Amino acid sequence: MSQEQTTPTAPVRVTMEKLVNLCKRRGLIFPSSDIYGGLGSTWDYGPLGVELKRNVKEAWWREMVQRRADVVGIDAAILMHPRTWEASGHLQNFTDPLVDCKSCQQRFRADQVGARCPACGGELTAARQFNLMFKTFMGPVEDTASTVYLRPETAQGIFVNFANIVDTQRVKLPLGIAQIGKSFRNEITPGNFVFRTREFEQMEMEFFIKPDPAQEAQWFDYWLEQRFSWYLNFGLRPDHLRRRPHGADELSHYSRGTTDIEYLYPFGWGELEGVAKRGSFDLDRHAEMSGHDLSYFDEESRSRFRPWVIEPAAGVDRALLAFLLDAYDEDVMDNEERIVLRLDPRLAPVKVAVFPLLRKGGMPEKAQAIYQAMQRRFNAAYDQAGSIGRRYRRQDEVGTPFCVTVDHQSLADDTVTLRARDSAQQERVHVGALGEEIARRIGWER
Repeated sequence: MSQEQTTPTAPVRVTMEKLVNLCKRRGLIFPSSDIYGGLGSTWDYGPLGVELKRNVKEAWWREMVQRRADVVGIDAAILMHPRTWEASGHLQNFTDPLVDCKSCQQRFRADQVGARCPACGGELTAARQFNLMFKTFMGPVEDTASTVYLRPETAQGIFVNFANIVDTQRVKLPLGIAQIGKSFRNEITPGNFVFRTREFEQMEMEFFIKPDPAQEAQWFDYWLEQRFSWYLNFGLRPDHLRRRPHGADELSHYSRGTTDIEYLYPFGWGELEGVAKRGSFDLDRHAEMSGHDLSYFDEESRSRFRPWVIEPAAGVDRALLAFLLDAYDEDVMDNEERIVLRLDPRLAPVKVAVFPLLRKGGMPEKAQAIYQAMQRRFNAAYDQAGSIGRRYRRQDEVGTPFCVTVDHQSLADDTVTLRARDSAQQERVHVGALGEEIARRIGWER
């Protein structure tokens, strides 16, 4: 087979519109309830999108939990006792300022608009506070006594389980408790694709330490650097990332200090992850409201105290969006323009695609056998429709890092062509060594 020729082009900064179109066309992300016209700012992850999302979560989990001796995981329920949110301060403080346009009746966050309606220029109402939690009812009767809330963050499930974990897991400080899960916020103005939605997934970890300002400063700096480096390690551009400390007037009600890791989205800088000093606020409040002792006994000092907390909290959907945006590229291959997602191979939805060069001569049968062997190790794809160049382009568009082609020579010497997505370089690899070679190139570490 002849080698493909790529012509480098200047780095491409994709628009949100082009990325949204690509995601729908290639089965990554669809508008939710699409056949009914959609439901505002809700999205469904398609066959390739769900694999990418799972890979992002697994990469975070491996880094934050599985490779550490000082972090354990949980999976807390979405529905919690309503007093949880009274104790956490969300019932009172989890609000945004809301204004209405008197002319067109559209609603906006007061801190994101000027003196007039941005849609029609009409007069705006005075701002009022709007609580962002979704309410629902538990049981057959819809009354105040049966009111519960869809959690606005996953952190509270960790705090209310702190004593359970300390009592059952033989752990000591410093101790991290991590989880990944759905959260819900009734945002006034959601938008920008999956950046701001009312239903989203979080990757949060609460790191419990001794109540000591020096330790707090040390661990805060440590986790901020760890989390910043994680995004770089998975392919985000350094010039698209920055750290932004919160001003005193924007700190959350529980925070003693917060720094956001921000990403340069097409619409501007936006939060990717926040690292916060929560102190003992949450344990103090839950101990007070529940009457349970949520202190920790330190064997070394023979003292009892409520730990302080450092919290790295990331959004799965925002991280996925950033990875897609920085991976998107366009170049010229064999005098033809192509779209390519240069995703880190560890995140790519499909790791390897297998093709027979021709749909005859025993090539499909051999290609199917190789595909089945690859599928046992990686998420793999099989394609025999269209020209080989067109099949390559389809895989480039969804970020598949490697393609394997079975040709005439394969039938003679049991070798195949292994083609790399980014360089389009091809080389012969023996079928028996194929799986190990792909794993090595992916950099897959378990």
